[in-house]
Amino acid sequence: MLERTSSTITVDAGAAEVMQVIAAVEDYPEWTGSVRSVDVLDIGADGRPLEATFRLDAGAVRDTYTLRYVWDGNCEVSWTLVEAQILTSMNGCYRLTETSDQQTQVDYELTLDLKIPMIGLLRRKAEKVITDTALKELKKRVEQ
Repeated sequence: MLERTSSTITVDAGAAEVMQVIAAVEDYPEWTGSVRSVDVLDIGADGRPLEATFRLDAGAVRDTYTLRYVWDGNCEVSWTLVEAQILTSMNGCYRLTETSDQQTQVDYELTLDLKIPMIGLLRRKAEKVITDTALKELKKRVEQ
């Protein structure tokens, strides 16, 4: 069984503003270090993506993968892997909790697995780097 990696950060903005940035997946190449392109394949009635394909270039790991999203207002978004070339599993979520009018705690959980053999300890370390980096980039984007 794969272990879930998690990280938390506090963002100086309300949950709606944070979720708006998370939901704009087509903008990820502008502010994330490893996402090169995003194609939104399906959009829900609320205007948020239900399915999107990403092209990732994270140094040693390069992949094109499709995620399916489930949105819960401005409280949570989760995703599961639909298909990929190198990834065999990718499940994650952002949970947002407003701690005040202008601060939101963002919890990020991620589980992934690759077709490339990787020792569990190294995979967990990579997941931790991914979650920590994603949260720092999200905070920077929302607060700018």
